[in-house]
Formats: sequence, structure tokens, C-alpha cells
Amino acid sequence: MFSTEKRCRYAQPQLAEVICQLRFPEILTIQANVPAEFQDAIRDQFPIYLRRQELPGNGQLVKKEPVINHQFATADGTWRVNLTSKFISLTCSKYICWEDFAAHLDKPLAAFIQIYKPAPFERIGLRYLNFISRYQLGLEGIPFSQLIQPCYLGPLAEEDVPEQGVSRNTIDCEMAIRGGCRVKIHAGPGKVKRGTREDPEIKFIFDQDLFMSGNIPVNYSAGALQTLHDQAYPIFRGAITDCLHKAMNPEMIYNETKAAIKTL
Repeated sequence: MFSTEKRCRYAQPQLAEVICQLRFPEILTIQANVPAEFQDAIRDQFPIYLRRQELPGNGQLVKKEPVINHQFATADGTWRVNLTSKFISLTCSKYICWEDFAAHLDKPLAAFIQIYKPAPFERIGLRYLNFISRYQLGLEGIPFSQLIQPCYLGPLAEEDVPEQGVSRNTIDCEMAIRGGCRVKIHAGPGKVKRGTREDPEIKFIFDQDLFMSGNIPVNYSAGALQTLHDQAYPIFRGAITDCLHKAMNPEMIYNETKAAIKTL
């Protein structure tokens, strides 16, 4: 389940989004005031600002105030920082490598810590959302059973179960992994909807959410993120077959810079 192969970069990666989120005890100042100082600190990197109001989705009848979500994006929209009274996050829709992601996270995280002085983080997470497209990879007609390892396929791993006849087949699990981390994995075939348009192709969705929870000191957050990141590739590589690995065109094996986030 956990590959021991060295990390590589793919020429045709199937990552749709990578999301880093750090949750903290509520800071009322963020909800009550416009984060102008925070914007000034990151505006050269994230010049586009949007403000949304979101209703808490807890299913209770007690009326609650809308949550204000401040979004700061790059000019092309491929990188987004979201700030609420309970979390800060960075989302990337064109992930290249960890060093690039860490460089985009460094300034917003440093500004947030300097301005708002958060208490220990309650949860630090990294989420990797893969939409594996047989069409994009030239694998049309190849069943998922030849691309994905059996533990993520359920009944589709059986030879006498035709893929076309299965309308729903997903695997959801949560487990402890090394380094005091946990991971939630959602895997299975499905159609992807972006905005109002649904892609007609059935892709294989492999969604892994790696996280640490508890009272995580602020000065440990960079190390926590590095630990989470180090485990993402072994899980993904352990989930795919050599056939899919080669189709994504692994370009190179490389050694990443440790502690790439310089904030702390």
C-alpha cells in the first residue's frame, strides 16, 4: 500500500488541486474587520480579492451569523489564499512541485502569523485531489483494474465484474500513518463536475487528505507540512500500477529540499 520507490515528477500529472489548510481557534478580529493589513502584505503575489458569505452547514435550527471568507488570488486564478476566522488555506490548480507550492505558501502564512498571532493550530492538512483521465493519457479501453491497485477497486478488481455494469463503487477509509499523521482516502470511478458542466468521461478519483490534529505549536507548522507531504507520494504510487505510472510519463527522480517553507 505504501510504495518505497523514489519520488518522481510526472509530465502528465492527474492532479486537479492541491490544498493546504491550517485550522486554529477562532479569531474574532478576522470576522469583524476587513483584513486590509493582510492584503497589503500579500497583494503583490495575490492581487485579486473576493469576499464571500457562507452559512454554517451544521444542520442546526439555531440561527448563526454567516462566515466571511476572504479570498486572495493570483491574476490567472491558479493560486488562491482563503482566510476565515477559523482557518487559512492555499489552493493550487496547477501544481508543479513541493518547492513551488511552499514558496507560494510562505508569504501568506508568515503574514498571517505576524498579524494575527494565532494560538497553536488545531489541524494542519494537505489534500491531493487526482482525477485520472484515461482519455488524456491515451489509455481508452483499458479497464481501471489494470491501472489501480485492487485495494482501491472493491468489486471492480474481480475479473467477472464488468466495469460498465457498475453504477457506483467507492472506497472510503481513514487510518493512522507514520509521523503522528492520519489520512482520509476517497477512491473510485465517477464523473467530475466543474461549475455547471459535467465532464462526460468517467475518471478515477483518488482523493487523499493527510493531516495532523491536536495542539500543534505555530513554530512546528512547517515541519508538520513537510512530514505530511513526504507521505503523499508513497500512498499515491502505491495505489497505481506500473501501467498507469508509465502512462503519466515519469520525467525524473529527484531529491526535494527539506523545510522548503521558510516562514518559521
